[in-house]
Amino acid sequence: MAIIPNKNPMPVLDAKLRSTNFEEVALGYSESTAVAEAERCINCRNKPCVAACPVNIQIPEFIMKVKDRDFEGAYQIISESSSLPAVCGRVCPQETQCEGKCTLGIRFEPVAIGRLERFVADYHLKNAKEDPVKPESNGKKVAVVGSGPAGLTCAGDLAKKGYDVTVYEALHMAGGVLVYGIPEFRLPIDIVTKEVEVLKKLGVKVETNVVIGKTLTIDELLDDMGFEAVFIGSGAGLPNFMNIPGEGLKGVYSANEYLTRANLMKAYSEDADTPISKGGKVAVVGGGNVAMDAARTALRLGADKVYIVYRRSMEELPARAEEVEHAIEEGIDFRLLNNPVEILGYNNPEDRRDPKNGCVVGIKCIKMQLGEPDENGRRRPVPIEGSEFILDVDTVVMAIGTSPNPLIKDTTEGLEVNRWGGIIVNEENLTSREGVYAGGDVVTGAATVISAMGAGKVAAQGIDDYLSNK
Repeated sequence: MAIIPNKNPMPVLDAKLRSTNFEEVALGYSESTAVAEAERCINCRNKPCVAACPVNIQIPEFIMKVKDRDFEGAYQIISESSSLPAVCGRVCPQETQCEGKCTLGIRFEPVAIGRLERFVADYHLKNAKEDPVKPESNGKKVAVVGSGPAGLTCAGDLAKKGYDVTVYEALHMAGGVLVYGIPEFRLPIDIVTKEVEVLKKLGVKVETNVVIGKTLTIDELLDDMGFEAVFIGSGAGLPNFMNIPGEGLKGVYSANEYLTRANLMKAYSEDADTPISKGGKVAVVGGGNVAMDAARTALRLGADKVYIVYRRSMEELPARAEEVEHAIEEGIDFRLLNNPVEILGYNNPEDRRDPKNGCVVGIKCIKMQLGEPDENGRRRPVPIEGSEFILDVDTVVMAIGTSPNPLIKDTTEGLEVNRWGGIIVNEENLTSREGVYAGGDVVTGAATVISAMGAGKVAAQGIDDYLSNK
């Protein structure tokens, strides 16, 4: 049978309609579309897609199950390696990982592995009639700090091995960045909740509103509460700023704060307890997935105009191509090769247009051009002298990255960190403290969901080896 050269398209909500609500944009494959896409897989011998997956899902095997319409069998194969398949199918950058290495992609479009994973996971969550079997306890206790992708993966893998696992989450809902940082139009909170419920059925306990370093310390977990090992997956929740004039004005947000207010605290609702800027003109500074999320959220909150301000060109934009495409369809205005140098408010001598005290009235930018490549191989942006201009906006969202919060390292003896505040680990994700492991953004700084999951998986194996030999 001849190979179909292109992926089966993902059905999506109309751009004009979706920009007014928080409903999920991508609608998912039907059964017939999933089978048709699975039939594109050539089930090659070397399986480069598996090696490119940070959690090593046996991709051709689950796709062959989809091809045979054994959707539950496909889910069982995926769940052997991944604790969050419905999440990964939605937010992982498959184009640079599994799909990026797909053999079919040498001549045609690669198999839509992510879309198939999402279909299989959603099918299971909708149709599963039996709970997962809770493994027999091995009598050993492990604490997991943080319920983001790294923590949930580590917890799930350890629970499957019979460990008594308790996850401690600082916020009031489990999910970490999956619920506070990713908007519902990309990843519905209901999906994350269902994935967490699966882990709870395996025996994982989740304690919310517990701030490790304040409510409890790592030392107390190990010395007083009977835990034999700890995994730190607390993420990178400390927002970065540019340190330019005006960042303290009313109407300037970090992307973390902005998205948390909108996603987790439902600030778009009329009866919400937390306020957020709505309407007007919004500038989002940055070019990654978080910047796209913030810009598209601003649009849904009623902004009249939303700008992405990014200092490099479209070719260097780090966000996923699909997210950029959706943002453009929804009307986001990309102001590329521009870099902010100052945020303007009424109290700036040259600009008194706004009668409200300390509110944003604009953002001063300078135009850039690309020079020689930097240490990462990307061409370095260079300012063009005398090219400053003012963009009239009412709100500015800084989406230029995050760093690990220093709370845990400042309250834990013997925990070594690097100059960026990331916890230093070895190849098993063991820290400088015996029995304490770490992984995900708290080690690497802000990265992808799937890389954090991979780190959680490595740490779970390291903890199992450690406690088995102890």
